Amino acid sequence: MGGQRGRDVLIKVGDGGEPEMFVAVAGIRARTIALSARLVEATTAQSPQAWRELIARAGTKRIEVSGSGAFRDTASDERMRAAYFAGEAPRFRLEVAEFGVLEGQFAIAELAYGGEHDGEAMVSIRLQSAGLVAFTPG
Repeated sequence: MGGQRGRDVLIKVGDGGEPEMFVAVAGIRARTIALSARLVEATTAQSPQAWRELIARAGTKRIEVSGSGAFRDTASDERMRAAYFAGEAPRFRLEVAEFGVLEGQFAIAELAYGGEHDGEAMVSIRLQSAGLVAFTPG
């Protein structure tokens, strides 16, 4: 696999419609998608040579997404604000070039706005998975 452009990692929010349409979260220039799992340890005094043992498929999985960029006040920004204030966990589609697509509900854990006096207005987001996330290989 060759090098990939960072701009090909996309965060898209669903409109809640049927069928659901997704739009890229506008203005996001830097983004991170972190997949993690909580492991359940089962090590005992009888574990071979005191090596740690884990219980297969016993932990919980989660995805955390963060991003930041220029605030553009587009349809996706309005959708994010509405979902945040309603306490909704909308469907998101996370597209990672050459890797695949992750899709599921995410809670908006943080939605922040800021900016310097002589610069552009900035927005940052932090999302946390809130249920099953489907994966489609790229």
